[in-house]
Amino acid sequence: MTPSYAVTDGWSIRTTPSMSSEHFELWQALLEERTGMTLSPERKTFLESSLSVRMRELGLDDYEHYYEQLVAGSTQGKAMEWSVLVDRLTVQETSFFRHPGSFALVEEVVQRFIADNPPKASLDVWSVGCSTGEEPYSLAMLISEQFQAQNSSDYFSITATDISLPTLAKARKGIYSARKVERIDPQLRARYFEQLNEREYQVVPALRDRICFARLNVLDLHQAPIRDMDIIYCQNMLIYFRRWRKRQIVTRLAERLAPGGVLVLGAGEITDWHHPELERVHFSDALAFRRHK
Repeated sequence: MTPSYAVTDGWSIRTTPSMSSEHFELWQALLEERTGMTLSPERKTFLESSLSVRMRELGLDDYEHYYEQLVAGSTQGKAMEWSVLVDRLTVQETSFFRHPGSFALVEEVVQRFIADNPPKASLDVWSVGCSTGEEPYSLAMLISEQFQAQNSSDYFSITATDISLPTLAKARKGIYSARKVERIDPQLRARYFEQLNEREYQVVPALRDRICFARLNVLDLHQAPIRDMDIIYCQNMLIYFRRWRKRQIVTRLAERLAPGGVLVLGAGEITDWHHPELERVHFSDALAFRRHK
């Protein structure tokens, strides 16, 4: 039998319209100007599909009309629509404890912090590009476990930032599918998650309260009121930027480390970068730098 597709209220299944090279370059420039992120020509299909889905939701038929709406519409309308679009274009798949080597390094850093500081010291952590929250919640679980294991009276807090407001809203709720949490150690899952139903789990309030989620565009790092961080964790984000901008971002992050603080990056995300106040941390399967005390 030949399949048929229903048409309801004027809506029907449509193919993704093709984007001209000229329009692709316009969208490339707009995205880089506002977020710093670059789209290679190989990701043209991704851009077409992401934009066309949003255009259908808005009842628009062509990329040029949508582009004009984003750059020439009302100030409030542009801001709201840009927030939705950035969420579609920048949110990447993530998971809890995504890179074991980096988390093993953080565990060692936390242990050293507990040993080197007087009781009731404050460990300040920054998760840059936190997406839907798996990364900062993983950091919070790891730190909490170390504090308990060492009977530490220290305090910790995590600042988690991202450019996407819808993504941050999801992260604040801390609700994840059963599939998302199934790979977490069962003991950690029992301590730090509440099962809402057969399909969803939520991070317990005590852990959620340790994290402050805030919007931040990494192009505005020079304005960020974040200072003296003991750990800055930035992974799976720099790969979307040009080489010169990667260096700019990492340099600005380095300026926000406390003496002795550690900057943890994704392995292979940046090469041949040096900072006069930082030294490389030699740790297996991790890329990190420590600020001189």
